[in-house]
Amino acid sequence: MSWRTVVITQRAKLDLKTGFVVIRTEEDIKRVFIDDLSVLIIENPAVSITGSLIAALNEKKVKVIFCDEKRSPTCELASYYGSHATADRIRKQIKWNDEVKTYIWTEIVSEKIRKQGEFLKEIGKQAEAEMLDGYLRQIQIADASNREGHAAKVYFNALFGLDFTRNRDCTINAALNYGYGIILSAFNREIVSHGYITQIGLFHNNMFNNFNLSCDFMEPYRILIDRIVYANNFARFTSEEKHILIDVLNSKVTINNTKQHVINAIKIYCQSIFDAIEDNDVSKICFYTIGEKGEL
Repeated sequence: MSWRTVVITQRAKLDLKTGFVVIRTEEDIKRVFIDDLSVLIIENPAVSITGSLIAALNEKKVKVIFCDEKRSPTCELASYYGSHATADRIRKQIKWNDEVKTYIWTEIVSEKIRKQGEFLKEIGKQAEAEMLDGYLRQIQIADASNREGHAAKVYFNALFGLDFTRNRDCTINAALNYGYGIILSAFNREIVSHGYITQIGLFHNNMFNNFNLSCDFMEPYRILIDRIVYANNFARFTSEEKHILIDVLNSKVTINNTKQHVINAIKIYCQSIFDAIEDNDVSKICFYTIGEKGEL
């Protein structure tokens, strides 16, 4: 399995040579074996990349993320053809049973609230964690009563203060949004590589969102970013802080009784959801767990 995340932070030229990504800067030349590469983040807009390398990265299913002049993710390389059976899988995706989709989504959003509650217990927010446990017990099919929204308000206020809201222009939200963007890109890669399209979701159904399905799948993985932002208490948000968040993909979790890098856990998790949909069996979904003391 590929595992490396590489970030290009300075002006450089990237090309392909004998199976390696060659990174040429003013100071030196570095090479990265393309089969080891999972994610390539081009953080500096003053980077040039050859067409042959783009084609090879696409063939190897490497997630390539491009950043703007503020070094924030702005777009990504997405393959037209993620799988040899893409046409067949898209036809199946369009016909996914609505009832099955509803049960899958209910399971995913329940796991998200469960993980939020577990995190609050770890950091001593027992009262708020108990509130989330209550919301979890009240979950209806498709979360018809929006327990997710109520849980989110309690959760974020417990983490970052009662005056915190997710639409505030602040360092915390900048860090959360950046981290969520990295996780979202990893899910986009996996969904496309399996031959499905990201636009058609289980629950998310925004006509202007190209990543509805990825937004559905990633919900329990948001907490990995929340943990990092809370632990680091960022006073500013520069390249150094961004690199801390990017490294989440190289951290390890337990899934399906094995220790895996997060990038590989996402692969296992996505496959398990597709299996659950295909077999109409939510018990097939594999969720991750973390260390006893919350270490990633």
